[in-house]
Amino acid sequence: MTEKLYEVDSYVQNFTAQVVSCTPVPGGFAVVLDRTAFFPEGGGQPCDTGRLGGARVLAVHTDGETITHTTDTPLTAGETVDGCLDWPARLDAMQQHTGEHILSGALHRLFGAENVGFHIGSPYVRMDTSIPLTQEQLAQAEAEANAAVRADTPVHCWVPDPETLARTDYRSKKELTGDVRLVEAGGDCCACCGTHLARTGEVGLIKIISFAHYKSGMRLAVACGQRAYDAVAGIWADTEAAGRLLSSPVGSLTPALERLQNGEAALKARLAALQNTLAAACAEAAAPGAPAVLWVDGADGDGLRRVAMAITAKTNAPCCTLGPGGQGLAYALAAAPGGDVRETCKALNTAYQGRGGGKPGFCQGSLAEGSFEQVKAFLLKSLLLREKVAEAPTEAG
Repeated sequence: MTEKLYEVDSYVQNFTAQVVSCTPVPGGFAVVLDRTAFFPEGGGQPCDTGRLGGARVLAVHTDGETITHTTDTPLTAGETVDGCLDWPARLDAMQQHTGEHILSGALHRLFGAENVGFHIGSPYVRMDTSIPLTQEQLAQAEAEANAAVRADTPVHCWVPDPETLARTDYRSKKELTGDVRLVEAGGDCCACCGTHLARTGEVGLIKIISFAHYKSGMRLAVACGQRAYDAVAGIWADTEAAGRLLSSPVGSLTPALERLQNGEAALKARLAALQNTLAAACAEAAAPGAPAVLWVDGADGDGLRRVAMAITAKTNAPCCTLGPGGQGLAYALAAAPGGDVRETCKALNTAYQGRGGGKPGFCQGSLAEGSFEQVKAFLLKSLLLREKVAEAPTEAG
């Protein structure tokens, strides 16, 4: 059995150990030591990395008894090596894990929420709760968790005897037997095998970055310590930049955005009215019964649709309207009554590197190649727009 130095003192960064065995494995060498400060991946916490002598430690795993270090170069069995952890990564894991305990404890005490999933990922910690929670409840739990951080109380890790364990109230995701390691932090007590800080104050800050309903509960993205500081600093910088664009100070962005949205909605309504007027004028000028290909300058996708549909309704003939859009030209295809323009759409896309589609009566898309004159000539010459219409050489536009 490997002696687990990290369970006795999670602040050990350097240590010496004897190499018990070294075996070639895919991706490196499996090294077993008589003692180690390297935490093996488990319980939602990633493994430590670092160095053993001249070898880089790439991964660390355990079967519960033996801890295996995967290194990039072999070590000699029986030799004594110096171990050195990647300390910034370990400290980050300790901040995230301790902060997660404190926040999970607050959610459990306040609302009876169980932590049913936990993983220290990048850039945030993922936490899954057993029940749905409101934004207000999450904010309350976050505030209580940060109050526990500011209280700067000791974090206690220990393995109680069976009698003490039986009368101790602690959180656990599953039934446990044998020795159970408990971690007490910020008023929460939880069974855990991970590494933790010595005091809650070292967490610094706990911040819920985002949340969403997941299965029967919630999935939270959480940042603690330096990660939380970096996240809040980034959010603040983005918020200030948005405020400058909106000419509104931080704290007043919501009403500014509402005014912007209301203004955009009014502009869209005015644009739709103008495009209806344009569609009516184009339809009035169209020749009855003749397929039409028109350039409609200044119209957006909706405007091209309105004009094409209006002309088809007036002429009972297919119509294609084009204008600037996409990587070249935007187009709208309206079929004559009972017609189908899907094959026309497909042929157009093939000829001019286009993308788009739709229903029998109407298709829409964009073309990466071809000028208006080329596309117009292609459509009229190939008669693709003349389905269910007499082959009259007349064109509009």
